[in-house]
Amino acid sequence: MLDKLPIDDVLDDVCAAVRDAGCAVLQAPPGAGKTTRVPLALLEVVTGKIVMLEPRRLAARAAAERLAAQLGEGVGQTVGYRMRGESVAGARIEVVTEGILTRMLQTDPELPGVGCVIFDEFHERSLNADLGLALVLEVRTALREDLGLVVMSATLDAGPVAKMIGAPVITSQGRAYPVEPRWLDRPLPKAARFDGAVADLVAQAVKETVGGVLVFLPGEGEIRRVQGLLEGRLPKDCAVRPLFGALSFADQRAAIAPVTSGRKVVLATSIAETSLTIEDIRVVVDAGRARRARFDPGSGMSRLITERVTRAEATQRAGRAGRVAEGVAYKMWARAEDGALLAFPPAEIEAADLTGLALELANWGSDDLTFLTPPPEGALAEARSLLADLGALKDGRITQHGGALARLPLHPRLAHMLALAGKAAAPLAALLADRDILKGAPVDGLMRLKALAGARVPHEVHKGALARVKQEARRLAKLAPSRPDAPVLENPAPETMAALAYPDRIAQRRKGDAPRYVLSGGKGAVLDGADPLAGAPYLVVTDTDGHPREAKIRSALRLDEAILRDIARDRITLTHLCQWSKRDSRVQARVQERLGAVVLSDRLWDAASEADIAAAMVDGIRSLGLRLNGPAARFRARVELMRAVDPSLPDMADEALVDTLEHWLQPYLTGVQTVAQWKAFDLLPALRAMLDWGQMQRLDQEVPSHYTTPLGHQKPIDYSGDHPEITLRLQEMFGTTRHPTVAGRPLRVTFLSPGQKPIQTTLDVPGFWASSYADVRKDMRGRYPKHPWPEDPTQADPTLRAKPRKT
Repeated sequence: MLDKLPIDDVLDDVCAAVRDAGCAVLQAPPGAGKTTRVPLALLEVVTGKIVMLEPRRLAARAAAERLAAQLGEGVGQTVGYRMRGESVAGARIEVVTEGILTRMLQTDPELPGVGCVIFDEFHERSLNADLGLALVLEVRTALREDLGLVVMSATLDAGPVAKMIGAPVITSQGRAYPVEPRWLDRPLPKAARFDGAVADLVAQAVKETVGGVLVFLPGEGEIRRVQGLLEGRLPKDCAVRPLFGALSFADQRAAIAPVTSGRKVVLATSIAETSLTIEDIRVVVDAGRARRARFDPGSGMSRLITERVTRAEATQRAGRAGRVAEGVAYKMWARAEDGALLAFPPAEIEAADLTGLALELANWGSDDLTFLTPPPEGALAEARSLLADLGALKDGRITQHGGALARLPLHPRLAHMLALAGKAAAPLAALLADRDILKGAPVDGLMRLKALAGARVPHEVHKGALARVKQEARRLAKLAPSRPDAPVLENPAPETMAALAYPDRIAQRRKGDAPRYVLSGGKGAVLDGADPLAGAPYLVVTDTDGHPREAKIRSALRLDEAILRDIARDRITLTHLCQWSKRDSRVQARVQERLGAVVLSDRLWDAASEADIAAAMVDGIRSLGLRLNGPAARFRARVELMRAVDPSLPDMADEALVDTLEHWLQPYLTGVQTVAQWKAFDLLPALRAMLDWGQMQRLDQEVPSHYTTPLGHQKPIDYSGDHPEITLRLQEMFGTTRHPTVAGRPLRVTFLSPGQKPIQTTLDVPGFWASSYADVRKDMRGRYPKHPWPEDPTQADPTLRAKPRKT
């Protein structure tokens, strides 16, 4: 008889929901038993096979074994499992990794023989789970109304997913055993070493508790370092076992299996958060960190970042301590810091590389799927752009080649390489799909291929990774087409094959001493100056740290230009460029051979047209700024004043002029292509041409450009201030008895001395003659005795001459 678990109390409700509504959302805390009880309970109400999805290979295998054990059978009878490269058939229940369901649906959307699909641990929100659920929903709507659907989660906010699929929410209360949380007394000091702090907390937990200890760390590096720091600090009967995805299956089993004597400390990544019952675990130490992949759609690169754990993840981790007995959960943060933790981790679809998703959607033939979290448009557009470069999409539709890529269990980049180069590409594809097999080695991918082939290399080899890559290479060699679609070269070199997979990461060394590169996709990359490839003019970059501005190259192959030209000949373009150069402060006309952002050749373009040069100069003017002064500024001021009564005149405000440079200025830029020429350029003719003949006539009549003095001289009127203004010699206005006006407004008159210095500004010339002029006359007669200063200027004749000499 099976031990009772909390989930047993709601199994009848789950079965009833599937029988009556066809679907259910089950929310159950960690340790409730949903993974190992629900599929067995549904055997009574589901006709056909039950397919249950697990997020990880280890979890899928362990779940299948546990289900089979509860039936008193071995795997391969009622219960089986399937994952990439490995499967054991089962008659009624099949536990699969998430990508397998997508392949099943793409092969036959009706899922013949399948009666129910269970999404386990859906709270992890993996990209494959989100896609799988979207596909199943469409299948249930269009093809299989009878297909059962159950979504199970430990920490997911069940409301949104239940609403999306139209299912009741069933909740299982409580875990099997209580877990006591223990926080730090105060926040960890910023200067504290993370690995050392974890080792200290683990040693404390072992001292204060009994039973197995499960320690959550971000990744393999931290696990190895903490493992080293714990040597000699734990009791002799305490075995330390690492657990992470890259371990061999045998080593993973050793971490999960109970010890026969003494205690066990398991140092694990998030692989241990879900679906696994590690039999003798009574204590959890949560280091409070999680590692996630982040994809930058602008660079087409992903990078792993380490973040604070979320509250949902912390709850999930703590639950591992209460699956078999009462437990304790040590948290490596203060209780006061709980409030600063995010509620849930982001869905993978929000931050992942969407190239595979875009290919699956194209292969499905519809974008109109219902996602719990819609894929970001920017990332999806970049993914489709890459697929077009790979020849998988054309005009947004999947090609025959794209269909072939979708059938290969690889990232579309590597699938493209395998499809075109055949089984010769299998070792490189396996290498690029896994972690680095060399520790501390230079970036050269050829060295890794030599190590994979069995050659001795002067660097430490990661044996576990090497074994996995060899196994995967053999599997891919079997999957590779015996006759590649379109072999690029006979016996293609590794760099040729890598360039097929990474057409956007062909790298060209920039000029200068530092090994900085520009990638064909447009982003920058940098190589360690001491690396043997630092002098290579061209590389194929196969791995970086994903920095969005200038990524650090972690793996690459040297690329010969001749091979580059051969393999990319269909994508190399001859580009005629006429553009503004900020560095040279002039228009540059060039003819370039380009592969994306990589410039293979560059020479002067002598035949550039005046129109092309003028268009480039417009870009330069936008960069330099449009400055109106002198006659052009006065003209603009007149037009703006006239617009107040006649809005049909063109807008000559700075923003409007800059926005329309192509229309009013570009036709007048003939011969202008440098900063110096621009500074000497007269804007007035171009501005005047913006007005038609009638508009110019009205402008000259109502807002004239000049004032005619009593001597008949034309003085330019400045309209930029509150009042239109003229400046002239005082003597030129003698005899004026009425103040001058323009456009119905008084002119502001600035009088100058014979030495051209301002001596008075007035809006009332007759009033000035009657008042202030006497004081001005007294002062000016002494300074300029040779010039006339009559007592009554209204009776004097205007003049610019000095008084005649006395004879």
